[in-house]
Amino acid sequence: MGLKSSFSQLPLECGTDEAGRGCLAGPVTAAAVILPKDFKNMTLNDSKQLSEKKRKFLKPIIELEAISFSYAHIYPSKIDTINILNASILAMHHSIEQLKTSPEFIIVDGNRFKPFKNIPFETIVKGDSKYTSIAAASVIAKTARDEYMERIHEEYPIYNWKQNKGYPTKEHRDAIRKFGITKYHRKSFRLLP
Repeated sequence: MGLKSSFSQLPLECGTDEAGRGCLAGPVTAAAVILPKDFKNMTLNDSKQLSEKKRKFLKPIIELEAISFSYAHIYPSKIDTINILNASILAMHHSIEQLKTSPEFIIVDGNRFKPFKNIPFETIVKGDSKYTSIAAASVIAKTARDEYMERIHEEYPIYNWKQNKGYPTKEHRDAIRKFGITKYHRKSFRLLP
């Protein structure tokens, strides 16, 4: 079952998705992508199954062929203030706002969204395995966030963010137990079980 190219049939439909919602450290990152109707790519099939290598291979293709794409980070201090759900939606709003072309319709991965301007939208559970533009947005969001985590890894290598990307791995939690937290940690999250 391949991905569908459009939900609304409007030419400027944007897909949006986020990465890093369940992490203990780092931003939540969302991306928005408007793809041409005839965009086809066999590798971009089910973003959940993509290896890091495949995501890195797809990123420049999506960036080159998209009508418009953008991503936005919302950082831990903001996440702690407004909560992770609101921060995820805010990241999506920021990424849509930064698109060079304004979308006529928005499709959102998941089941929660707040209206953006007056643009009609639809939330789609598991949308990243159903629609090309959401799958593309998930690749852009994940690669942008991973690059950010690899950069801050240099500052605090003891947490091994280069590897765990801020997710609650045993190793990450052991490092928090041992060394405490950094400015990159989300203080509102249950950092230790």
